Amino acid sequence: MQFSLWLALAGAGAMISLTPGAGAINTMSNALVSGFRRSFWGILGQQLALVIHVVIVAAGVGILVSSSPFLFAMIRYVGAAYLVYLGVMKLLAKAEKDDGGNTPSVAESGPSMFRRGLWVNLLNPKAIVFFLAFMPQFIRPHDPLLPQYVILTATVVVIDIIVMWFVFAAGAKQLKHLTTSERGQLLLNRIFGILFIGVGILLALV
Repeated sequence: MQFSLWLALAGAGAMISLTPGAGAINTMSNALVSGFRRSFWGILGQQLALVIHVVIVAAGVGILVSSSPFLFAMIRYVGAAYLVYLGVMKLLAKAEKDDGGNTPSVAESGPSMFRRGLWVNLLNPKAIVFFLAFMPQFIRPHDPLLPQYVILTATVVVIDIIVMWFVFAAGAKQLKHLTTSERGQLLLNRIFGILFIGVGILLALV
C-alpha cells in the first residue's frame, strides 16, 4: 500500500473512531465503573468485532448481509435490543460502595467487559455495510490482496484502540469524581443507561 494511500486510510479511520457511538459509550462506561486501565478489556472486545467485520466483508458475506433485507433487519434488531438491554441494566444498577481507591469494591471481570465490547460492535450490521463502502477505496485489486487487508485491518484497529482509550476512556476520567458517592454513581448509571437505550433506538429506526 502506498504511503499516501495509507495516510488517507489513517485519516478516515481516525474520523470514524472519533464519531461517538455505542463503542464510545461502552468504553466510557467501563472506564468510569472499572477504571481507565481495566477499560482496555472492553476495547479489545470491540477490536475483535472490527476484525470479524473486515473478514466478513473480505469473504463476500457482507454483500449477502447488505443485500438481504431479512438478514440485515434481523442483525439490526438484535443489536438494537442488546443495546437497550444494556441501557436498562444500567438504569436498574445500584451504586457500589467505594473501597477507598479508584474502582468500586466489586469490579466487573475483564472477560465480561471483553464479551460485552465484542457484542456491542459485532451486532451492528451498519458496520458491515460501512466496510463494504469503505474498504474498496483502499484496496487495489491488481496488487496482492492479503497484505492490503492486513495493513487495512491493523491500521483501523490500532487507531480505534488509541481513540477509544486515550480519548473516550481518558475523557471519562473527568467524571470520575462522581463515582465516589452513591448519588453520583446513580446519576452516571442513568446517563449511560439513557445513552445506550438512545443508540439502540437509533440503530433500530434509522
